[in-house]
Parts: sequence; structure tokens; C-alpha cells
Amino acid sequence: MREIDSKRIIDAVAEKLIEINVNLDSSICNALKSSLEKEESPLGEDLLKQILENSEIAAKEKLPICQDTGVVVVFVEAGEDLRIKGMDLKEAINAGVAKGYEEGYLRKSMVSDPIFKRINTGDNTPAIIHIDLVQGEKLKIEIAAKGGGSENMSQLKMLKPADGPQGIIDFICQVVKEAGPNPCPPLVIGVGIGGTMEKAALLSKKALFFPPDYRNTDPELARFEEQILSEVNKLGVGPLGLGGRTTALGVNILTYPCHIASLPVAVNLNCHAARHGHIEF
Repeated sequence: MREIDSKRIIDAVAEKLIEINVNLDSSICNALKSSLEKEESPLGEDLLKQILENSEIAAKEKLPICQDTGVVVVFVEAGEDLRIKGMDLKEAINAGVAKGYEEGYLRKSMVSDPIFKRINTGDNTPAIIHIDLVQGEKLKIEIAAKGGGSENMSQLKMLKPADGPQGIIDFICQVVKEAGPNPCPPLVIGVGIGGTMEKAALLSKKALFFPPDYRNTDPELARFEEQILSEVNKLGVGPLGLGGRTTALGVNILTYPCHIASLPVAVNLNCHAARHGHIEF
């Protein structure tokens, strides 16, 4: 059985969180530059240039890309032949979050009681952690800092199977249109389809970890992603909601089998910062 000291996990999580909050992912930069070449709105073009300039300044000055440094969302694949030494895995991840947000001077945004007192926890914990047990002895951690503005604009709907593909497109476009400028477009859109209510929501969040130019390995789903992206960009929301053809940089879909009477669809919007990273031991 392989053993990993929890301190290694703490340090790696802290380092990765500082990195993704300061450095805009290269796939997002490339997508923004590509969109800049196609943008027809002068204001939209200017805003895309400002977003890219902001990312350059953030990287150079080691400052957060955005003042909202988000809630930490983690997807873990933990090998069954792996043992964490010192503390359990969730404790280690949360300790890494606390360390990263303290050392990186990142804004702490988590409140302990969501209903009444809403007192800040002071270290941006707890993280939202999902753990899957897999064969082997490796540990893979996918980590994201998800902003509140884009998360608040996400939606889930239990469609009817008869609504079909067009019903899915219509719902996604409705979500984006209603969101307007609030999630700070251009967006990366994660879509979860199938399973149950909670499974669809989980899939939509996980779909955000793909780069915007990633296309599904299923050719039919890949074409569907392109179709949805095209329809979303026809809405005219544009960069920061001020008009233009660059409303979204990418659409990624994950699916799961579901009940014959169900068609759950979850749409998770992400701002153009799209902060996520990968850790592997």
C-alpha cells in the first residue's frame, strides 16, 4: 500500500490555488484571442482586449485575476491502495485551502451558516469536495475556484423527454439570456444531462474542468456542443453583457443514463476567469 504524507497534499493544494487565481489558463487566453478576431462589436472587441490585458497584469504583479476568488470545488480520484498519513484526505484539502488563501492574500468568501448568522469562516473553508474511489494507488485532485456571480446564475430544470435536443438548447439559451452581465461573460458553460436532479448538477460542474475548445469524444455530442455554442453566441449578450457575438467561449457536456420519464438538465455558468487546475501524486 502506498502512503502519502498529508503535508504534501496541503502544500500542493495551497500552491495550486494561488497559481490558478493569479494566472489565467492558457486555453482561456487562446479562446479569448480567437474570439477577438471574430468579434464584430467595437465595444466587445475593446472589452476582450481589456480582459486579456488584465490577465497579463495579474500574472506579472502576482495579483488575483478577479476580486472574487471563489468557493473551492474539488473532484478527487483516490486509489483504494493509498493511505494518507497525518490526517484524513478532506482535512488535508481544507488545510491546503486555508493555507493558500492566507498566503496568497486571496479573498475569503465562505460563511458557516447559509441561512441566519452568515459569519465568514475566515479561511475560505470548507471546500466542496467530491471523492471517487478508484483502483490503484494514485491520487488525482481537480481543483477550481468558482466565483459567486457565475454560480448564482446557474440553473437546473427537469425537462420532459419529449422536449428533446431543441428543448435542451432552448433552456440553455434561456439561462444565459436571463443571466445577462451577471456571470461576467464571455462564459464557459458546463452542461450536465441525465441521471437524477443531483447527478445532473454534479455533471455540469465537472464539465467546467474541460478547456473551452475541448470537444466530446462522442461525435454526436460534439456536434451538439458546437450547435449550442453557436446559438448562445447569437443571443448578443457579448463580453461583460454589453453586446457582441462573444457571449461564450465554449460549451462542454457530460451525460449519464436516466429514468425513462426523466430528462434532467443542469447548466453551470463560469465566468471567463475559469480558474481550475490539476494535481497528481
